[in-house]
Amino acid sequence: MKKFSLITLIIYCSKIQLLAHCQVPCGIYNDSARIMSVMEDYKTIEKAMIKIVELGKDSDPKSTNQIVRWVNTKEEHAKNIQNTISSYFMTQRLKKTNDKYIEQLELLHKILVNSMVCKQTINQENPILGLELVNSFSKIYLDKHGARHLRELIDSN
Repeated sequence: MKKFSLITLIIYCSKIQLLAHCQVPCGIYNDSARIMSVMEDYKTIEKAMIKIVELGKDSDPKSTNQIVRWVNTKEEHAKNIQNTISSYFMTQRLKKTNDKYIEQLELLHKILVNSMVCKQTINQENPILGLELVNSFSKIYLDKHGARHLRELIDSN
């Protein structure tokens, strides 16, 4: 019983840190939801960049505080993208046996690099490019069912 309790505690505690997916493998995947999440992260990064530029015109303490908060938000969402792409798609979902493996891998790598560039800059073209890369990836990655599910998720927002 003690061994079971210890294992349960370890699983519960480690579960908190696994952001992209459980990696057990549990066999429960929702690729469309992950893609939608990355899209939302890019949109948040774009908004953060806009706010940073707007607030940068003022030098009062409140504006400075808000700039820091928006920079932190931008960083957090870029990191979310990196975690989802590397820990979920590249680690668990891409398979070498897939005919489009290299093309998918190249797009995922471009998304990783783009999210890094989003951390480093406030150029609003970068999150727009990121969204284009995610759209390109989803077109060659998702099957018809997944693409329909993604469209439903996008339409519901």
